[in-house]
Amino acid sequence: MNRLENKVALITGGNSGIGFATAQLFIAEGAKVIITGRNQESIDKAVAELGTSASGIASDTGSMKDIMQLQAQVAAIHPVIDILFLNAGVAKFSPIEATTEAFFDEQFNINVKGSFFTIQQLLPILHDGGAIVLNTSINAHIGMANASVYAATKAAQLTLIRNLSAELIGRKIRVNAVSPGPVSTPLYGKLGLAADQLSATASHIQSSIPIGRFGTPEEIAKVALFLASDDSTFLLGSELIADGGMSTL
Repeated sequence: MNRLENKVALITGGNSGIGFATAQLFIAEGAKVIITGRNQESIDKAVAELGTSASGIASDTGSMKDIMQLQAQVAAIHPVIDILFLNAGVAKFSPIEATTEAFFDEQFNINVKGSFFTIQQLLPILHDGGAIVLNTSINAHIGMANASVYAATKAAQLTLIRNLSAELIGRKIRVNAVSPGPVSTPLYGKLGLAADQLSATASHIQSSIPIGRFGTPEEIAKVALFLASDDSTFLLGSELIADGGMSTL
């Protein structure tokens, strides 16, 4: 349908999982896409697979130094962008007794501080009438053992979509969020759990999903497409939950 024809989108963490699936879908809908990721090799591999409509930048959302350089790096590829999908994030679980300051800071630095300052730095090259989409989580709404730090970062992201929508309304920039439930992505292999704990956790989570399965990156990408496109021009500060009924049924 080419819903993003002549649009330019930046996707943080676009080299794998939900970010990569979204990049594929955005390109199929007519967009030019810039993806970021921490590893140059994985970025190059993803760009090669995405094709000529994609470009890549090695940039760490947890590094203020990288964030401060991002605007110039993006502008060197495309002078302005229309869509910013803040997808890069980290999810690690830990009981409160075992949580360290470094564990806490890592998740807040990437998920909250990184999101906020990435938006700040890219606003000057974001078109008026553009769209900002944050990839948050249903953990902001539900109680889950050992997820308190991660859930707090996602709740903080949800406050950003509302407050920044109010702040940027004069530029007609829409800030919305997609909040996935459990999705089969490489992120689940990075929870900081041993293999047997990870398997047990996945089985427990799946039993809590009414639809009976984890979501796919492609399913979340479709929600991100809706929020990034002109199909959602009446949505500001909104959150769309895609979780197989886990938090709603």
